[in-house]
Amino acid sequence: MVESNYEVSQKAYVKLVLHALKHKTSAVNGILVGRLSDKTEAVEIIDAFPLSHGQLGLLPTLEIATIQAEEYFTSKGDGLCIVGYYHANERYEDLELSSLAKKIGDHISRYFPQAAILLLDNKLLEELHKGGSKKPVVQLYTRDASKVWRQAGSSSSPGVQLALKEPAANTVLWDYISERREERVVDFDEHLDDISKDWLNNNLFN
Repeated sequence: MVESNYEVSQKAYVKLVLHALKHKTSAVNGILVGRLSDKTEAVEIIDAFPLSHGQLGLLPTLEIATIQAEEYFTSKGDGLCIVGYYHANERYEDLELSSLAKKIGDHISRYFPQAAILLLDNKLLEELHKGGSKKPVVQLYTRDASKVWRQAGSSSSPGVQLALKEPAANTVLWDYISERREERVVDFDEHLDDISKDWLNNNLFN
C-alpha cells in the first residue's frame, strides 16, 4: 500500500539537475515549491529555486532567498508553498544525506509536514548518460513518524514513491545537457554578486 506519493514536474526536475551540473565540484542546494493535491493527496513539486553552491550553510543568505521566493510564488496566486529542499553533495560518489540537508528539511517540515528532500544520485545520472534509465536521477527522502529522514523505497519507507510528472523528462534533461544549458542556470549566490542575473531562471527553458 502506497503511504505517500511525490510527483516532480519536468521544470523543477530539470532545473535542479542542471544547477548541480553547473557546479560539479561544489555542493549545491535549493528549495522545492509545490502543493498538496486535494484529489490524490500527493505532493506535487512544481518548481525549484537554486540557492547556493559551495558555502551552503549561510543562514542569512538562505533566509533572504526564501523570503524572496515566497514573495514571488505568492504573487502568482497559485496556492504554492515550500514543500521541500534539494541537495547535491560535493563528492561525486557521496550518496549520504548531510546533516545540513536534514536540518533544513526539519525546518521546512514545521510548516509542511510532508516535506521532501531530493538528493542528486550521480550513479543514476551516469545511467541516463548511457541512454537507458527512465527513473528520476534523484533520491527521495521523507520523515517517518519518529521524525527520522528515510530514503523512499527502503525497508523503513517501502510505500513512499517519487515519480516524474512528464514521462519524457529524462529525454528533455539529456537534450539540455547536450546543449550545455546548465551554463545558463543562475542561483541566488550569483544573483547577490550581480543583481541583474535572474535567479528565478524565467528564461532557462526559452
